[in-house]
Amino acid sequence: MIPGRSFDGKRVALFGLGGSGTATARALAEGGAEVVAWDDNPDSVAKAAGEGIATGDLRTEDWSGFASFVLSPGVPLTHPKPHWTVELARGAGVEIIGDVELFCRERALQAPDAPFIAITGTNGKSTTTALTAHILKAAGRDAQMGGNIGRAVMTLDPPKSDRYYVVECSSYQIDLAPSIDPTAGILLNLTPDHLDRHGTMQHYAAIKERLVAGSDTAIIGIDDSYCLQIADRLERAGRHVIRISKRLPLTDGYFADGTDLMEAEHGRYSRIGFLEGIGSLRGQHNAQNALAAVAACLKVGLELGEIQSGLESFPGLAHRMEQVGKKDHVLFVNDSKATNADAAAPALSSFPRIYWIVGGLPKEGGIESLRGYFPRIAKAYLIGEAAPAFSATLGETVPYEISGTLDAAVEHAANDAALDAAGEAVVLLSPACASFDQYKNFEVRGEAFRQAVHAIEGVKPIGGKSQ
Repeated sequence: MIPGRSFDGKRVALFGLGGSGTATARALAEGGAEVVAWDDNPDSVAKAAGEGIATGDLRTEDWSGFASFVLSPGVPLTHPKPHWTVELARGAGVEIIGDVELFCRERALQAPDAPFIAITGTNGKSTTTALTAHILKAAGRDAQMGGNIGRAVMTLDPPKSDRYYVVECSSYQIDLAPSIDPTAGILLNLTPDHLDRHGTMQHYAAIKERLVAGSDTAIIGIDDSYCLQIADRLERAGRHVIRISKRLPLTDGYFADGTDLMEAEHGRYSRIGFLEGIGSLRGQHNAQNALAAVAACLKVGLELGEIQSGLESFPGLAHRMEQVGKKDHVLFVNDSKATNADAAAPALSSFPRIYWIVGGLPKEGGIESLRGYFPRIAKAYLIGEAAPAFSATLGETVPYEISGTLDAAVEHAANDAALDAAGEAVVLLSPACASFDQYKNFEVRGEAFRQAVHAIEGVKPIGGKSQ
């Protein structure tokens, strides 16, 4: 835990008693703050109080006595309407911050030279964060990973100069972190997302920009117009910007040339790494993730050999194009995290011959936008509520069956792929749907796929046993 020493002796209001909220309350109290915590859920308040966290109804508190207000990132700050606690804090002139801001202040107080890599973007944040932390750990560094992935940021070990922090930041967390100042800040990409919370795409992009604007080095993917404009704007302002691209050769920066990772300096190119043969980093989207991780790790002092070794040993993230097993020429891939068509596209673009398990609770638009990938699909196995609608979209273009359940789909896809004489075949769970018609969440669905694959006679598990 990181004690919130910068709030020693101060009175702090806190709202939101989920996992990160309770961790933050404990960190503040450990640092000497007087915390008053609350939540709209009475059960959460009772649980926190039972665990020794000081609680109090913030509606009845004297806000003039609070030095700061710590808001859970999941609670509306601006749109569609500010939460009632936000209105009270603003009315009293109390600053509104989040746990990432607390971390930044503790780093500034305790070890301002501690290497700090912060990652954001619409897609790819978690993979890039996990990959960067893995490279650092594989190179023998004390790497702490948290934020919007894994551990709440205030539960990480306290800052010191030789401790490396890799923190995934959502737009909600950045919005509550006015002094965020990473050694290397990564902005991967921007597409419309969370507009219910940010109002407009312009506001969403402006919040994301804050992370790289405060960085010593801003690493920005320039394959979309929003990020390209941000890179240009920061460079004009005199910031150090490193551009990355997964598809375009650059004059200066880092780009992907097939599976080669290239560095460009004034139009002169050199290969600095490669992804050939690294199954956990297939596809253009993972080339972007890898380029960002490489650039950040170089910035904090790693050598190219250390970085390449880390790339090659990266196991990938569960449920995101996760290789879970292989039998002869058939590879089994768990992409359960793909809960809509856009999220399924990277996996479909990464394999040439696919036995596709798809379906669940359908999203608006279905799988029509994936039609360009249909030639890669040897056969589709439809499950869940989406099966009738998806069968109509596939029509006569793609062979399909309505399997109904995931277990049946895995069994049938494995049998058909085993008979495929065209070379490597991939049984891919990339549902393009939510899981809620048959499973509690995408993690449970992905674990069910893993277990079904590992139950097939002769399959060699990849990435360890089922958890």
